[in-house]
Amino acid sequence: MLVDSWPLYGLTISTPQLELRLPHEEELAELAHLAGKGVHRADERPFLTPWTDGSPEDRARAVLQGCWSQLGDWSVAAWQLGLGVFRDGNPLGMVTLRANDFPVVREVATAAWLGLEHQGKGYGTHARVGLLTLAFDHLGANAALTEVFQNNHSSQGVSRKLGYEPDGISVDARDGEALVSDRLRLTRERWTQQSRPDVQIDGIAACLPMFGL
Repeated sequence: MLVDSWPLYGLTISTPQLELRLPHEEELAELAHLAGKGVHRADERPFLTPWTDGSPEDRARAVLQGCWSQLGDWSVAAWQLGLGVFRDGNPLGMVTLRANDFPVVREVATAAWLGLEHQGKGYGTHARVGLLTLAFDHLGANAALTEVFQNNHSSQGVSRKLGYEPDGISVDARDGEALVSDRLRLTRERWTQQSRPDVQIDGIAACLPMFGL
């Protein structure tokens, strides 16, 4: 069984609306096709890494390669957990929880994309709550971080609704342009003060050694 060698395939995060888990090959192909159809409006560029700039085929391949590289490069010192977001078995997008030196630093970062047709329905918030429940309640994180362009109002709104607070700015270069992002931080204390949907996480015990826990 694949899950015997790679326990993360047995990890499932369930919210009242969504299921988050590693996609199997056919599901990954569906997610890649979904990304190919678009994850933002043509006049937007919400990602620092411009993986959505090319053709639909380019976007689909970027999703495939990203998932494969996350699995292949996994280590306790540096990991990225990219999970498919599903509703009633249908793929909506992907979310990622990542960390470096987590057993010592105890901080994680999150990222996400949803297919255009699935945006504006609250799925992004539910998916982020699922990731944060894993990080804080099961992995023992002390803080969750995110960086968001200042004009990305939807992502800013999700973060602030969940209790993230300003943590400075970062400036990065993309195509010869300096881009300013807000750094936002959610502490364990703020997390415990937030009301949020119930989340069930299955299969975590077998995964803990992969996180160095």
